[in-house]
Amino acid sequence: MKRLTRSFIKIIKMSRLRFFYTSSLLVFILVSCSVEKLNLSPVNDAVVDEKLNAIPYTQRKGLILYSSEITGLISSFPKLRNDAVNSEVGNLKYHLKDYIGAMEAYNINGMNSAQRKFEKSYKKIQKLRTYLNSEDDQVLNRYLVRIKTNMTLLESNFPKDSLNIPIK
Repeated sequence: MKRLTRSFIKIIKMSRLRFFYTSSLLVFILVSCSVEKLNLSPVNDAVVDEKLNAIPYTQRKGLILYSSEITGLISSFPKLRNDAVNSEVGNLKYHLKDYIGAMEAYNINGMNSAQRKFEKSYKKIQKLRTYLNSEDDQVLNRYLVRIKTNMTLLESNFPKDSLNIPIK
């Protein structure tokens, strides 16, 4: 009987140890897989990098300058006294971020979509400006003019098709 209990205890200890190792391995695999970035895109990131590196330095410098100016304006945009204008300004900021993200990823369709949404939001803000007092209207106008100017300059510096991108 003692022999049976000892062997039973050994089996239990081994099964606990096996369970511990198995569960540890499972947790390790799950954590390792969740940390890595999963890339399901058929296009390699190197292709995107090559396209952006193929853009001449002066054009890239302009893209960086105008996009950084836009992101600076987005981050420093003041709160106004009208909630409807503030919510539409939030939409405008979101569409601008989408546009810049699509530009960095060289996603022409994403850029076009974000630009259409930006223009819609811009027009809506222009209609809502009538409800602002003169001080808020001047501040809003200053920011909108600078954003629109930088968007135009950014768009003019970005190559639209493969004919504008020189081959290395």
